[in-house]
Amino acid sequence: MPPAHLRAALLTGAAAVTALWGVQVHPSARLDALFATGAHLTGLLAGYGVLVMLFLMARVPAVEHGVGADRLARWHAWGGRWVLSLCVGHTVLALCGYAVHRGTDLLTAGTELLGYPALAAATLGTGLLIAVGVTSARAVRRRVTHETWRALHLLTYLAAALAFAHQLAGPEIAGSPLAAWTWTLLHTTVAALLVWYRLVVPVRQALRHALRVTEVRREGPDVVSVLIQGEGLDELRAEPGQFFRWRFLQRRLWHTALPFSLSAPVREDTLRITVKAAGNHTRRMRRLRPGTRVFATGPFGALTAHRRTRRKVLLLAGGVGITPMRALFETLPGGPGDLTLLYRANNAAQLVLRDELEAIAADRRAALHYLLGPSDASFDPLAPQALRNLVPDLAEHDVYLCGPPRMAEAATVALIRAGVPEQHIHAENFTF
Repeated sequence: MPPAHLRAALLTGAAAVTALWGVQVHPSARLDALFATGAHLTGLLAGYGVLVMLFLMARVPAVEHGVGADRLARWHAWGGRWVLSLCVGHTVLALCGYAVHRGTDLLTAGTELLGYPALAAATLGTGLLIAVGVTSARAVRRRVTHETWRALHLLTYLAAALAFAHQLAGPEIAGSPLAAWTWTLLHTTVAALLVWYRLVVPVRQALRHALRVTEVRREGPDVVSVLIQGEGLDELRAEPGQFFRWRFLQRRLWHTALPFSLSAPVREDTLRITVKAAGNHTRRMRRLRPGTRVFATGPFGALTAHRRTRRKVLLLAGGVGITPMRALFETLPGGPGDLTLLYRANNAAQLVLRDELEAIAADRRAALHYLLGPSDASFDPLAPQALRNLVPDLAEHDVYLCGPPRMAEAATVALIRAGVPEQHIHAENFTF
C-alpha cells in the first residue's frame, strides 16, 4: 500500500466520522448545546484517532512494506498528539456543557459526571492516554528505559477498550444501528489485526523456524555480527534492506525486542545482523551464547529494491547504518558503474564490514568511497558540491540513505540542493 493511498484512506475515514456527526447535529444557539455539539465531534474524532493509531502499529505486512516502518512510526507519533488534544478537548467541552446545563460550577459538574460508570470509564481511559503521551515526549522518553516505555504503551489497549465502551453509549453511535454496527466492525477488525500480527504470527514463526544463535563475531570497536540459523528461512521472503524485531531468550535480554537490519542477504539457513553497542541491550548482545533461542518478527521495512526507479543507484550510509546498505550493495542489480556506495564515519577505525564492502566493490566493479572526519570539521563531505564531485551525475541516481537522524537529515537537504528530486531519496530511520 503506497503512503499516498493510506493517507487518503485515513482522511476519508475522518471525513466520514465528521459526516456522521454532521447529519445528527441539531442547530442551537444555546451555550450548553454549543458545548455539547463540540464535545460530540471531538469525541468521535478522538475515538477514530485511537483506532488509527492502533492500526498504524499493527505491523500489517502490506502496510509496513509499502509505507515503511519509520514513516508509520512518525505518523503514529504525530497523530498521537492530535488524539490527545481531541480527548482533552472533548473532556473540557463536555464538562463545560454539563456545568452550563445544570447551572453549577465545574468542580461540582465533574463530581456528578464521574458518578456515571460509562463516563468514569472514559475519564480513566483519557488519563491512561495522557500518561502514555507524557512518557513519549522527548524530554521524558530519554529518561525512561525502553522496557518501561513499552509497558506503559500497553495501557493504550485498555484505554481504547474503555473509550469504545463509552462511545457505544454516545448519542451519535447508539442512535443509529448502522453506525453502531460499523463502529463495532471497525474496532473488531483492528483488534483482530493486532492479535494476529503482533501475537499469533510471531509465535507461529518462532515455532516454525526454530531460530538459534550460532556465532557472535567481532567486527570492530563495540560492533558485533550475530549469525542466526533456522529452518525454512526462504518462507520469510526477507529482502536486503529489511529488518526484523529480534528477541533473544537469554537472561536480561528476553524482555526486549528491538529492530536490527539484515547485514547480509539470507544464505540458505542463516540470517546475520550487525549491531553497535549503544545501550544496555546492545552491549549485552556481545555476550550472547551459541544455541540461544531467538524470536524474530518480520521482515519489515520498505528500503528494498522495489523502490528503485532509475538505472543508477547511490547508497549513502552513516555509522552502523551501513548494515542494510551492505546487503543492498551486494544484491541490487546493476552493471559496472551503476552502483556507488558512500560510507560516512568519524575515522577509519569506525568503518564496519570494510573488507566485505571492498570485496563486493571489486567483484561488481562498483564505486566505494569512505567519507571520514569528525562531524564538526570545517570540510563537510556531505555538502552538495562535495557529493557532486564524487558522483558527477548525482541527479540521475536513485539514493538509498540510512544513518543517524542528524546525518540523514543533513544528507537529505544536501542531496536535494545537489539536484536529486526528493521522491528519488529513499530512507528509513530506525530510532523509533
